[in-house]
Amino acid sequence: MTTETKTATPEKGISRRTLLKTGAAAVGAIAGSGAITGFPTIWAQNPITLRQFGTGVSNINAIAEKCKEDLGITLEMTATDSDAAAQRAVTQPDSYDIADIEYWIAKKVFPSGVMQPMDVSKIKYYDKIVPLFIDGKLKPESVVAQGTAPHTVGFVEAQDSKSFAKAPTQWMTLIPTIYNADTLGIRPDLVGREITTWADIMDPAFKGKTAILNIPSIGIMDAAMIMEAMGNIKYADKGNMTTDEIDQTIDFLIKAKQDGQFRAFWKSFDESVNLMASGEVVIQSMWSPAVAAVRSKGIACKYQPLKEGYRAWGGGLGLAAHLQGAQLDAAYEYINWYLSGWVGAYLNRQGYYSAAMETAKAHMSEDEWGFWVEGKPAKGDILSPEGKVMEKAGAVRDGGSFEERMGKVACWNSVMDEDRYMVRRWNEFIAA
Repeated sequence: MTTETKTATPEKGISRRTLLKTGAAAVGAIAGSGAITGFPTIWAQNPITLRQFGTGVSNINAIAEKCKEDLGITLEMTATDSDAAAQRAVTQPDSYDIADIEYWIAKKVFPSGVMQPMDVSKIKYYDKIVPLFIDGKLKPESVVAQGTAPHTVGFVEAQDSKSFAKAPTQWMTLIPTIYNADTLGIRPDLVGREITTWADIMDPAFKGKTAILNIPSIGIMDAAMIMEAMGNIKYADKGNMTTDEIDQTIDFLIKAKQDGQFRAFWKSFDESVNLMASGEVVIQSMWSPAVAAVRSKGIACKYQPLKEGYRAWGGGLGLAAHLQGAQLDAAYEYINWYLSGWVGAYLNRQGYYSAAMETAKAHMSEDEWGFWVEGKPAKGDILSPEGKVMEKAGAVRDGGSFEERMGKVACWNSVMDEDRYMVRRWNEFIAA
């Protein structure tokens, strides 16, 4: 998905002549001085284009269009899968300005020096960011989940650092934007019984009708949840397995594959939707909006809470190392706009969560907030961001409230110390 939006109409403010005399590099300084009050004026009269790439969950045309409307900044968005995003971030650093990536990808990317840390003093809504991204805890008494928890790769010590800090600092690697608690999706009309555990995906009754996610750093975590639920192994840390633990996990998956347990291994949102909607698969790794997409077709589908908890993921916006001057100023302005509420409400309505929940709330109706965040029954029909009916009045969100879901995270998508070995073994499993 690549998109360019239409040029915004310049508003009244600083004249183009003044801007040209001043020079583009000084625009940010003028803006910061308070001489200009309408940021869209600046970017509409000094056209700025930011090239953003990342996974399809948040590289959305509607966000680019709203950004152009509100700020006058053109976003050129390119959507890829997670593995391609990780590779592009490192190998093609001049091809993007904004990296919209997941935190486990940041662990692979940031040490290479292709991105620059962000000054939290320039982040207007920093104090609105949910604490999960600051100290790893939803509440002060929460236990930090296993895996690459975002806060562990969220900060560096200084502006020129490439290594991660052990506690919050002034310099963030990514400004968090989107996250969720993932579980298994099921076809309740076809599974024929209650599903309560990650182990249920291995029930022989579902032979040939199951699927898991084929992105190694994510799929291995689903596999770990399954293995522990079956009692096959107890990992010291699911997110950082030893080579022996990796071998046990992959050998188990290979045998299950050879026994015909799996119907497919998917990489994209659309693949998972099609597998479920067709009935080829009745239980699988799934993402929340994919479940909603199946339901929007009038087909029963549920995002099933499981007793062992959820596998979580989070993503954010990062800045390319080459950004400077007016483009860097525009990038900060875009990130501040991103956290200001409109985008957060849009993401919440998709079944994800905003990193700045307080600002998102102001852009949602009481009923929407009640359904998506508080776990309350919907008073009226719940609409998608595009205005389609997603849930009928009376529906309750699968898994309940924000605190119930994110409070039961067992692990985060992860990059292990033995990542290369894990990926090699995972590829053996897919090829087996």
